[in-house]
Amino acid sequence: MGSIGDPSGELTQPLPSFDEFQRQTSLMTSCTLLWKELSDHFSSLEQNLQKKSEALKRKINNLDTQTKESLQILEKREVTIDGSVSIALGKVQERKEAALNTLGEEIDDADGGGEVDDAEGLLLKLLSYCTRMDAEGFWRFVTARKKDLDAVRAQMPLALAGCVDPARFVLEAISEVFPVHKRAEKSDGVNDLGWACVLMLESLIPVVIDPILGNSRLLVTPSMKERAKEIAETWKASLDQRGGIENVKTPDVHTFLQHLITFGIVKKEDVDLYRKLVVGSAWRKQMPKLAVSLGLGDKMP
Repeated sequence: MGSIGDPSGELTQPLPSFDEFQRQTSLMTSCTLLWKELSDHFSSLEQNLQKKSEALKRKINNLDTQTKESLQILEKREVTIDGSVSIALGKVQERKEAALNTLGEEIDDADGGGEVDDAEGLLLKLLSYCTRMDAEGFWRFVTARKKDLDAVRAQMPLALAGCVDPARFVLEAISEVFPVHKRAEKSDGVNDLGWACVLMLESLIPVVIDPILGNSRLLVTPSMKERAKEIAETWKASLDQRGGIENVKTPDVHTFLQHLITFGIVKKEDVDLYRKLVVGSAWRKQMPKLAVSLGLGDKMP
């Protein structure tokens, strides 16, 4: 018979110690904390990505909206250009008819023209100069009629509409005294003609504004706008020769500021100059309105 084994022998594995149990517990706790930390980190990344994705979508939507608005504006401008061209062609026909009607008019250029009896006669006289682009004769005719200023003011825009190029016509008409008078020895008399320059520049505005878009677009050729800018720079350069801003006569200042407004060539970098000019001639009743048009509404003392 086989022998029975010794019951005191090593039949089982030794139980793990308490220290080993604590070590494993600590390891599991560390793994759990690490997992939670990684989980939180990836959750934060997901949230950030979600926020960035939403922000990107908003930007894309804003760009789409801006693109649509820009396309609508361009489409509107394209449509208005066609309308403006049609209106301009109609004006050309009107000017042609007016030129034919006034072709036989005799004008005495030597003394500024003959007398006119009524508003219609005055308009015909003015229109005859405009249709023939006789800027010099037009200047003499107007400056000789300061006593009829209100009547001339009422008819001048209608007459300027008869010009092939109203902007060029006005710049040529006032070139005798602006930007720099051609006869320096008669400076006092020349400055007295500032009223005529202002009158012509003011009367030009309703003629050159776009009939559909209004003041936001002027019907002035790029070459004429560039010429207007050069004239403005010439006037500014002449300030030192005149003894500075303090010595410039008010009619000359009024002409310069009206020139800027009429041709839409106000420059932000010259705002301080405009303010000084307006303040120096503040007593003139037109200055508050000019200040607003120049963008000086919140910059005046």
